[in-house]
Amino acid sequence: MIDKLKNMVKLFKSVDLEQLEKISKKVDLAEVLGAVSKMDENQLKMAMKMLTGSKKKKDPPPIDADFYDISAKLSPEDRALQLKVRAFLEAEIKPVVNKYWLHDEFPFEIIPKLAELNVCGYVYEGYGCAGGTSLMDGIIASEFGRVDPSIATFLGVQSGLAMGSIYLCGSEEQKAEWLPAMQQLKKIGAFGLTEPLVGSGTAGGLTTTCKREGDKWILNGQKKWIGNSTFSDMTVIWARDLDDQQVKGFIVRKENPGFSVEKIKGKMALRIVQNGLITLTNCEVPESDRLVNANSFRDTAKVLQMTRAGVAWMAVGCARGAYENALEYTLQREQFGKPIASFQLIQNHLVEMLSNLTAMQTLVFRLSELQDDDKLKDEHASLAKVFCTLRTRDIVSRAREVMGGNGILLEYNVARFLADAEAIYSYEGTKEINSLIVGRSITGFSAFV
Repeated sequence: MIDKLKNMVKLFKSVDLEQLEKISKKVDLAEVLGAVSKMDENQLKMAMKMLTGSKKKKDPPPIDADFYDISAKLSPEDRALQLKVRAFLEAEIKPVVNKYWLHDEFPFEIIPKLAELNVCGYVYEGYGCAGGTSLMDGIIASEFGRVDPSIATFLGVQSGLAMGSIYLCGSEEQKAEWLPAMQQLKKIGAFGLTEPLVGSGTAGGLTTTCKREGDKWILNGQKKWIGNSTFSDMTVIWARDLDDQQVKGFIVRKENPGFSVEKIKGKMALRIVQNGLITLTNCEVPESDRLVNANSFRDTAKVLQMTRAGVAWMAVGCARGAYENALEYTLQREQFGKPIASFQLIQNHLVEMLSNLTAMQTLVFRLSELQDDDKLKDEHASLAKVFCTLRTRDIVSRAREVMGGNGILLEYNVARFLADAEAIYSYEGTKEINSLIVGRSITGFSAFV
């Protein structure tokens, strides 16, 4: 009896009588006590969790968009390189890109740091290049795209389009002059194919012309959207020979007479990339700077096939960056007393994003395996470019959606991915053109005009 009395005194001391009186006006206390007394131990615990909200806070799982553990298929050396590139980008590139993206400027101070990373021209043999696999080259492009598609594009133009043109179509003398310096980023290159009035029709409609006069060539015309061209040391220019109507390639140095570049302003995407409008007015190029193995558009297409696979990987990186930023945001952002990541509709968006991203990752992985086995065809690269850039658009859109109004603020990164995805979707062959390449392969009919 004494113990019971002591417990009663203790109970009364712990009860706020004033609060109890307020509650009694809202509920039947006797009925509540009767219901509680009939509960077993588990029911009581659940009731207390509901009443107090004393759910033990759990740490969320680590953010990792490699849901199918594709990185496990890499060798230890390749995995180490992937993580090295990721750490470099997180430390050196990510902190500065929003500022430069906003101001439409290029961070030239990163060029020596990129050179030290030693991944430029990764797939080429010799000339200071690593001679690595296309698979690892794609993973590197993806890692760059994950942090910033603009810097990924800068590297893609330098390493893929410009160096690739010389590597595939140049003479041994041209390779020796340019490739080692470009691999070390001591010389910057650009790639001039697209024109103001000719984009998808470059295979048969180039308006930029070339004509041989003795030991030099005279080039006339314009090139548009040429990344890196405002500060590049040379630009690979593709022009139609007035004599045989075939497409030929030239190394045009920035100091060549008749060569000028005007920066394109007012872009809403890839704002760090410095795109130029090139004008060639009786531009003189010596025969020694003609790419000796570029004698038709088929040779140009070899370069594009190689780099189109890289663009697919870049799209994967862009999508991954948007997804990871959005997931991190939903885990931190709280509404109605809990993280929005706990809401069903938000989880549905996240799973849709991850599903598309995982499909993209597995597709480009196999694409690069084909490339390394020397089995890559135009239609393989085109299908990857179509699918990955299309799905990237969906992923970045959902990433912005789950972030609400903050999704349009540059400081949260997703707005940049959202805008940049539009450029990736269009360059290196539009969806329509790449679809027709695949369509021709599977039907046997060419639907090109």
